[in-house]
Amino acid sequence: MSSSLSVYLLDTAATRALVGSGDEQLLEAVRTGFGRDLARDDSYFGHEIGEGAPTAYEALRAVVHGGPFSDREDHAFQYGYAYKRLCALTGAFLDNSSFTPHRGDWLSVVDQGLKALHITAVSVEDFSLGCAPSPLPYTFTPGCGEWTPTMIEKALEQFEATKRADHAPPLEPAVADAVMQCLDWMRAAQEHPGLGIIGFRS
Repeated sequence: MSSSLSVYLLDTAATRALVGSGDEQLLEAVRTGFGRDLARDDSYFGHEIGEGAPTAYEALRAVVHGGPFSDREDHAFQYGYAYKRLCALTGAFLDNSSFTPHRGDWLSVVDQGLKALHITAVSVEDFSLGCAPSPLPYTFTPGCGEWTPTMIEKALEQFEATKRADHAPPLEPAVADAVMQCLDWMRAAQEHPGLGIIGFRS
């Protein structure tokens, strides 16, 4: 089974602040402007919704209002996807071609490539192992992680130090491509001060 990584350039703090904001205008904008997307997702998760999971809009409303959330762990995924929807609405989607689809421990392999270049301030595996911000309930899928502007700045400094020292080891071509894509994400963030990256593994 393969996975995908969706990565967004956005104001990470402002996006987290949408959780529990009670922003009814945002909810109305989503309902009127993205009704087809909500309906498509409800169709895809029709079985789970039939078993009591919230619809896409119900989950989004719970996220924006900070609850209430279902007490069933197998329904928590809907809140993770609702938070992903907020990121898609407020952020810019970044090229994910080196990560979608991917299998097995690919994210960990790319992290090893980053570490070979002495880049330790960020981790792509964090996009898989993390979770959406509190009070959203934990769910394994989608995984969610964040690179803050400070983390990105540090990671780019680490890369520049490696280049100056001329200690960049050879990497497998696919790993090198994925590492370069990560660097492209970070450079895009650097070009827009204050922005960071939120990623989802699903």
